[in-house]
Amino acid sequence: MAKKSQRKQRCLKRMEWSIWEDDTWTVKTGRLVPPPGRPRKVNSLFRHVAEKIPYEALGAVQHEFKTNRWKSEGVYIAHDSMGFARYVGRGRVFARLRARYRKSSLELKYFSFYIVSNKNHEREIETLMIRLGGAHLHFNTQKKRVDIQSGNIRDYEAGTRFVERRRRRSRIKAG
Repeated sequence: MAKKSQRKQRCLKRMEWSIWEDDTWTVKTGRLVPPPGRPRKVNSLFRHVAEKIPYEALGAVQHEFKTNRWKSEGVYIAHDSMGFARYVGRGRVFARLRARYRKSSLELKYFSFYIVSNKNHEREIETLMIRLGGAHLHFNTQKKRVDIQSGNIRDYEAGTRFVERRRRRSRIKAG
């Protein structure tokens, strides 16, 4: 085990202000800052991350993004009351989350989103989230890609190196 001085310190949370609250939840915004000794200029994969925010706060979070002129395209997830992912997609986060909620308002309780610094990675992150969501996910049957299957390596971007398993073909002897 590494000595305490050799362990990488975690980022520090700097809370900025409150966006929304009710009797149970408070939604605040903040920034992760590197602790002393860590390099300050590290390119982050994500610009903004929000995880399991109550759907009632969607308008307030969207207003915060508009006020600060933050980009709001990325990967989003709609969760049910147990926290299971029910829908994963990418695009204009707030418009898509609102449309999904209109269709399934009784089922959906929370939302998450990930705004990616480099838009080229959105598709790969969406593919990974779909794989993690598994059988709990609902798909829009009109827009579902026919060729997307569990374990299809071609769903990732070209140029990605991969390792995959394949079923060994047995030789059948004529007898």
